[in-house]
Amino acid sequence: MPHVAIVGATGAVGDLIRQLLSERNFPVDSIKFLASDRSAGKEVSFRGEKHRVQPIRAEAFDGVDIVLSSTPSSVSREFSPLAARAGATVVDNSSAWRMDPEVPLVVPEVNADALRSIPKRIVANPNCVAIPLTVVLKPLHELAGLKRVVVATYQSSSGKGAKGLLDFQNQLLAYASGRPVPPPQAHRGQLVGNVITLDWTLDPNGYTEEENKVINETRKILAMPELAVTVTCVRVPVRVSHSEAVNVEFARPISVEQARDVLAQAPGIVLMDERKGEVPQPIHAEGRDEVFVGRIRRDESVAHGLNLWLVADNLRKGAASNAVQIAERLLERA
Repeated sequence: MPHVAIVGATGAVGDLIRQLLSERNFPVDSIKFLASDRSAGKEVSFRGEKHRVQPIRAEAFDGVDIVLSSTPSSVSREFSPLAARAGATVVDNSSAWRMDPEVPLVVPEVNADALRSIPKRIVANPNCVAIPLTVVLKPLHELAGLKRVVVATYQSSSGKGAKGLLDFQNQLLAYASGRPVPPPQAHRGQLVGNVITLDWTLDPNGYTEEENKVINETRKILAMPELAVTVTCVRVPVRVSHSEAVNVEFARPISVEQARDVLAQAPGIVLMDERKGEVPQPIHAEGRDEVFVGRIRRDESVAHGLNLWLVADNLRKGAASNAVQIAERLLERA
């Protein structure tokens, strides 16, 4: 029975982690809820009991076995190492540690074996697009060998957190009533009635930071550093769940039926069949931990290619659920 701390406990992902620990009956001897000084003192409920949120301090990690952290990268760089030095294993949801060669970047359905070695006592939780993408790519790679992956994302407003959802809601209310849409506060443009092709910081190579994260993290999770991956990320007027249009070129022959069969048996996937009128949509994935996959079809432009469509709840499988699943695997290995 581990002693647990949730860091960033009052944020959207931290709040969901708290719910998921109860939903999944995660064993807990004791639990602490930590947040910024601004949120310290608030009360949260866990399994019928009230807990007061404590400020993030080095001494707060004394006696803690597992830390589930969801903070900005700058906070993570300061406090995750402190928690690790205190003896905890940290599951970190920020981007701070993902590309550190001494930090495993883990999707339990894909590369749980990476948890055999945790030199810094920090495990990184991947990007909300890379997680569902690799859940789907792994079984296909084992079947036919990945050669090239092209991804276009359709990412929901909640990817910007609670501020993004509030921004979208305010725009939606104004748009629906015929009033002028207020200037964006979280997104980089009007989202309602629109899509935003540059809702992230632009990196020097012309890709956004989000696109570069997906490329680099997909390679690391799959242990394929030379995999050809290219990504275009777009924000769409949807509250929750990210969608991805994925084109895959394989090294060996693969049929649509073979792909369906292997995905139907893969962990963490719900296969939907358009021949039965089933098409993955954001509303299917919201509140669920599985990755929904459909629209599987041949890419006639290459020798061995497929197109497919996937959807996952970016707050759950794209963040909180994956973190809790990692913690469950850590307990199994203890």
